[in-house]
Amino acid sequence: MATLQKPTDRSQFAEYWSLDPEIVFLNHGSFGACPLPVLEHQQEWRSRLERQPLRFFGKEFEPALDNARTKLADFVGADPADLVFVPNATTGVNAVLRSLRFAPGDELLTTNQEYNACRNALNFVAERWGATIVVADIPFPIESPEQVVRAVLEEVTPQTRLVLIDHIVSQTALVLPIAEILQLLNAIGIETLVDGAHAPGMLPLNLQELGATYYTGNCHKWLSAPKGAAFLYVQRDRHAQVRPLTISHGANDPRSERSRFHLEFDWMGTDDPSAYLSVPAAIDFMCSLLPGGWPELMARNRALAIAAQRLLCGIQGSSSPCPESMLGAMASIPLPDGSPKDLYDALTGIYQIEVPIVPFPAASNRLVRISAQIYNTKSQYQYLADCLKQLLEK
Repeated sequence: MATLQKPTDRSQFAEYWSLDPEIVFLNHGSFGACPLPVLEHQQEWRSRLERQPLRFFGKEFEPALDNARTKLADFVGADPADLVFVPNATTGVNAVLRSLRFAPGDELLTTNQEYNACRNALNFVAERWGATIVVADIPFPIESPEQVVRAVLEEVTPQTRLVLIDHIVSQTALVLPIAEILQLLNAIGIETLVDGAHAPGMLPLNLQELGATYYTGNCHKWLSAPKGAAFLYVQRDRHAQVRPLTISHGANDPRSERSRFHLEFDWMGTDDPSAYLSVPAAIDFMCSLLPGGWPELMARNRALAIAAQRLLCGIQGSSSPCPESMLGAMASIPLPDGSPKDLYDALTGIYQIEVPIVPFPAASNRLVRISAQIYNTKSQYQYLADCLKQLLEK
C-alpha cells in the first residue's frame, strides 16, 4: 500500500489538550478530553481538600457544590433545586430505574438504538418486577425525524409506564426529535427518562422547556469537564420517588434547609468531588475559546462533523445516511461488510487514527463514527477518508 502522510497542520486550540500529537484523535464522543486549564483547576480543588479534609467536607463542600450546581443548572436550563450531580449518565439512568416500582404487565418502552449499558439496566429492572420491554425500531439509514416519532408512538399502549430514550444515539450519532416525542408522551401521561449523555455542550439545552420527567447527561464529554462529572434532573413532583444507588447519611439528616433530594445525592460517602466542582471552570473555559462563546462553538463543531460525513460518504459514492438536521458534533457512516475489529486495528496500528468502528448489523455490519471538537481540523478527516479508502479497496 502507498504510504499516506498524516496531516501536519494542527488546530490552534490543540495546545490546550494533552492528547498525544502522534495520534489523529477523532473520538471525543466516547470519553471526552479535558483541557489542561480545567485539569489544573481540578487539582486546585484536590489540593484544597487535602490541606484540611475535615474543614473542606464539613464547611466548604456543600456551598461549593451548590455554586457548581447553579452554574450547571443555568447552562442546561434547569432550576438548581431539580438537579443533582452523579458520576456519569449511566449512574443517572440506574438511579431512576432502580427507584421506580413496576408490576407484571407494565411495559417499558425503549428503542433498538438505546445505549447498551442503559439497556442492561432496563433489562435488570424489567426482570426484577416482571415488566415487559417493548422496543421501537428506529431505522438507520433514516430519511426523516418523523420516522423516529412514528416508531416510538406506534409502540405506546395503555400498559406503557415509562419510555427510556437517547437524546443523541451513541452508535449512529443521530440527534433524535426529543422535544416532539416528549410533548406527545406528556400529553398522554407517560413518564420519560432521557439518556442525554452526549447532549450537554453539543446542543443547546433547556430542560424546563423540554419536559422530560427525568433527564441525565454527562459533563465529561462535550462540556469537557473532568471524568466523573454528570447530572441527573428530576421533575419537582418526582423528587421523593428517586433515591441514589448508595443510601448514606442523607437519608436521616435532620436539616430542613436543604431538600432531601440534595441531602441524599450530594453525600453518598467519602469521594473526590473535584470533577463536580470543576464543571463551572469547564463551562467558562470552553465558552472563552471563540468570540461567539458556546453558540459559536456548538455551530462550529456541528459544521465540521457534517463536512466530515460528506467526505466519508464521498469515498464510497454513497449519500448521507440521515438528514443533516439529525446531526450534532458526531456522525456515523455505514461501511461495507467486514470485521469491525480488523478495521479498527488497522486504523490505529497502521495509520495512528483513533476513531470507533461500531458493530451495527441493522445498517451494514459496521459504522465509522467521527466526532468533531475544536481541536480537530478538516485535514484530519481527509486523512481518515484516504486511509479508509485504501483499506476498503484492499
